[in-house]
Amino acid sequence: MLQITNLSLQYGNKHLFKEIFVRLNRADRVGLVGVNGTGKSTLLKMMVGDVETDFGVITRSKQATIGYLPQEIDQFPPGRTLYQEARTAFDHLLTLQDELHRINQALGHEEPTSSLFADLLEQQGELQQQLDASDIFHIDARIEKILTGLGFSKADQEKDCNDFSGGWQMRLMLAKLLLTSPSFLFLDEPTNHLDIESLTWLESFLQNYQGAMVIISHDRAFLDNLTNLTWELSLGKLTIYKGNYSSYVEEKVIRQQVHLASYNNQQAKIQQTMRFVTRFRAKSTKAKQVQSRLKQLSHMDRIEVEDSEQAINFRFPPSPPSGRLAILAKDVGKSFDSKQILSNVNIEINRGDKVAIIGVNGAGKSTLVKLMAGLHQPDEGEIRLGYNVKLSYFGQHQAKDLPLDWTVLQTMDVVDSGHTTTSVRSLLGAFLFRGDEVDKKVMVLSGGEKSRLALAKMIASPANLLIMDEPTNHLDMMSQEILQEAMNQYDGSILVVSHNRFFLDAFVNKVLEVKDGRVTMYDGNLSYYLDKVKQESQNVAPVIKTGVPQTNTSSTADTVDSSQRLSSKESRQAKAKHREEKNRKLGPLKKSIAEMEKEIADLEAQKSALESALMDPDLYKDQSAFADKSILHKRVTERLERLYPNWETMQDELEQLESDL
Repeated sequence: MLQITNLSLQYGNKHLFKEIFVRLNRADRVGLVGVNGTGKSTLLKMMVGDVETDFGVITRSKQATIGYLPQEIDQFPPGRTLYQEARTAFDHLLTLQDELHRINQALGHEEPTSSLFADLLEQQGELQQQLDASDIFHIDARIEKILTGLGFSKADQEKDCNDFSGGWQMRLMLAKLLLTSPSFLFLDEPTNHLDIESLTWLESFLQNYQGAMVIISHDRAFLDNLTNLTWELSLGKLTIYKGNYSSYVEEKVIRQQVHLASYNNQQAKIQQTMRFVTRFRAKSTKAKQVQSRLKQLSHMDRIEVEDSEQAINFRFPPSPPSGRLAILAKDVGKSFDSKQILSNVNIEINRGDKVAIIGVNGAGKSTLVKLMAGLHQPDEGEIRLGYNVKLSYFGQHQAKDLPLDWTVLQTMDVVDSGHTTTSVRSLLGAFLFRGDEVDKKVMVLSGGEKSRLALAKMIASPANLLIMDEPTNHLDMMSQEILQEAMNQYDGSILVVSHNRFFLDAFVNKVLEVKDGRVTMYDGNLSYYLDKVKQESQNVAPVIKTGVPQTNTSSTADTVDSSQRLSSKESRQAKAKHREEKNRKLGPLKKSIAEMEKEIADLEAQKSALESALMDPDLYKDQSAFADKSILHKRVTERLERLYPNWETMQDELEQLESDL
């Protein structure tokens, strides 16, 4: 158990936290959320003991062990391999093992009747008991399992730790943390450097983890699949919500409506009071009343509203008209330093296609989008834009091209977008540049802020083909959702590399998988792709070879005839095998369609019943019941909207398979 009592932290005149009381229990899986700058990472560091508190107490049970993954890591010792570094997670056990070995040797040199022999024997028993309980004999298997799950190959285990990129070094830190199995796990953006394959493995691992967790993440799907509590940091206060992130969002909408109503009422009262004071300040007959009103204002407990509670919306500029084809890659190949990265790549993207590009790290996703954007030239084949296609590109290193002496607003003013100053400020607000922050010089911005500015600049440029490499890396949840909605409304074509599943699911209609140097296009959104890949992996079966043995006869004509015609029995057998093969291929798909149709029918019936209930005037008398039914209706509607296109795609696939068979 970990207890936080009356925790406060102040920087200058600003309270980062004020009077926080919360307890973390063994079964708690917490998503720690809040807009950027509210102090989420600082609170995590205080909980693990890396940052001292100004006021308040953090109590940890004596038996508790702490595991912490920060956003930045220190350098690894030189000359140490990946495997050797992973093995340091067990240093305390290996030390016990060495001590046991020393005691065993010492026992061989002592007389059994000596008092030292008895002491050594007692120490041996205690050490042996600790080692037996620790499962030390399966260390290598555990290391292998976790390193493989996080994407490291067998050959990687013998490489020097410092030869890996920062993202892969962060994976190694995560691997060490998981190997130690602490009772409290604190993870600060653990998904930042993971591809979808490693991310889903980590999710599965943590779902079975026996211990408490506090996770900071901008990956909504990750939080939804792992957490049962949400702690929100806002305006220096910590608010606890039961349930995962999606449950938190729904409940917060209701709380925000009440909060904003209270804020607006208070603001109206303040303005009314100030009008009275302004009007009668100079009148001596009203002096007492004016002072009374001013005193009321000074004692008023002011209601504060976060920036995120003010609606921010933007839309992409209308995309210029173009032909049907957006971009075409034909027989494309690319190598670096004699290593083949991509080969025989054929892609056709049409107007309105919104394509997610996915694959394990190192598969060639970034190389592919740079080729498509014209930043690299293919060694083989060609890449061609369609008629009147105007391309705009955002990459992971676009920030370095920003003019350092310009302000944030000046950087946006050079974009010929047709936006008004108000709409440009609104766009910047969506990417966390608000108020006076638009007057900051680019040179003083952090790496994440520069990346957000480069993304905002790209979005403001009129284009009908967007190519984006990890656009959500430095965005908080609110900014991601604003960008997601804008991309959903965008009328041009999109190619986007991202491992953010919730972000992609809302707008992509195709998935391009990059694997082993080649690409495969799938229709449908990311959830459909992941379900399909999972289904295919579960239904892999050996190919059934069909053939009819020839019968030996003395007649050549009979032999030819028998090789060309099947007997009625053999014909029946061949037909039976064909049906079996057809059922093997179609069966799982038909089953999935039937299950989806049942779910759709159930949800449609539930939606109809909810709509009837919501039209009942008596329901409005019970605000809590009305809110519950409204939330449920929203959930059901959103689920149906996701199911309908997936059902249509599966029906098309079934028809195609049936015609092929």
